[in-house]
Amino acid sequence: MLNLVQHGAAAGDRKRLWLFPLLIISLALLFHHPASAQQPSPVYQSRAAQLLQILSAPGNEDEYFSSLFLDAVPVDRWRAIAADLRAQHGQPVAVGAINQTSNTAGQVEIRYERATIGFSLVVAPQAPNRVVGLHIVGAKTAQDSFDKLMADFAALPGSSALAIARLTDAGPQMLRTHHADAQMATGSSFKLYVLAELARAIQARQRRWSDVIPLGPKSFSGRLMQWPDKAPMTLHSLATAMIAESDNSASDTLLRALGRDRVDAMLATTGHEAPDKALPLLGTAEAFALKMPANVDLRGRYTQGSVADRRILLRDAASRLTADKVDVGSVAEVPTAIDSIEWFASSRDMIALLDWLRRHGGEALPIMAVNPGIPPADAKRWRYLGYKGGSEPGVMAMNLLAQAQDGVWYAVSGSWNNPSERVEESRFVTLMTRAMNLLADDIAP
Repeated sequence: MLNLVQHGAAAGDRKRLWLFPLLIISLALLFHHPASAQQPSPVYQSRAAQLLQILSAPGNEDEYFSSLFLDAVPVDRWRAIAADLRAQHGQPVAVGAINQTSNTAGQVEIRYERATIGFSLVVAPQAPNRVVGLHIVGAKTAQDSFDKLMADFAALPGSSALAIARLTDAGPQMLRTHHADAQMATGSSFKLYVLAELARAIQARQRRWSDVIPLGPKSFSGRLMQWPDKAPMTLHSLATAMIAESDNSASDTLLRALGRDRVDAMLATTGHEAPDKALPLLGTAEAFALKMPANVDLRGRYTQGSVADRRILLRDAASRLTADKVDVGSVAEVPTAIDSIEWFASSRDMIALLDWLRRHGGEALPIMAVNPGIPPADAKRWRYLGYKGGSEPGVMAMNLLAQAQDGVWYAVSGSWNNPSERVEESRFVTLMTRAMNLLADDIAP
């Protein structure tokens, strides 16, 4: 994801999980009940029953949650989370199964109008036994299907695209598509092209994963932004930060080190269908600088120029396109030039890129698997799951490379663009997680 500001998520591509010290919101679609459940105690059963009330409407949070919990997840944040669940799944209507696995912990199901949500619930052992931990482990949509999924994709405001493919020796075979050929803004998904060029260079023995280069130039977001300038880093460490954490300083460092021309060439190598729209691939600092109102003159020249003209502009205006020249607040809150200053690819293009990485990626594949993009319980349904996504105001994309338990490979790529308003990231994550689980169900023996 293309992060403009720091956040507490392990990014996802928000790296698709919202992490808090005591609360993890991970919209999954499959329940995994513990094998060692015990009869719920009266205290645990009471807190489980009260969860229905806390989820149904604001109020009494300070009596239900411990102060430690509310320090990590303030009341207004909790209410926003509960409201988001109601918006997606309807009103909570009943408590389902309660499975206590220890003196203080277990799982609780809450039945909503359109889904059943599974929670991991932890209560304090001492009176008044307030809740100290809450973890959403599943959201099982009632009677889900690919047809329903496609209808929900089509209903997204703005434009959306999805492709689900089986990867074969003869090339990707599309199983389900929705506007799969539309060129979409994909945010940090472009970092997969950087990873592909690095993998190619290593395969050709032009580079080694252990090669050390200085960190720089810095860009917005990510832990490396705080590291010392020119800190020595291996190519492997940079690639891992770029993919697993979506670190923008790592990606801009690799783009410069590998050479933009070589990274750009990966579009042709992997079969991108509209390279003139996508090239040259921008560094993250360059993209945000071009989006700035102060650089409207450069943006006009860039969008109207040929690929060659754009390359010249990036060279000649380099001093205006650095991170220290960007007012982050001017581009971080609302969609800005997502139809012109972006990283463009269709879902079909991204499937082709994922297939290339499957066949030629080598050590890039374990790097892609560090952050699987969907909740761990769902990721474990696959023998292998690699991921990279991207997000910024008005843009969301998720790209997953999966190997089934029988060894067959699949790729799933989706994007959502809305130039008028921010997209609901949790809504899109839910859709893409549904896609992965429906695919897993479909191919299960």
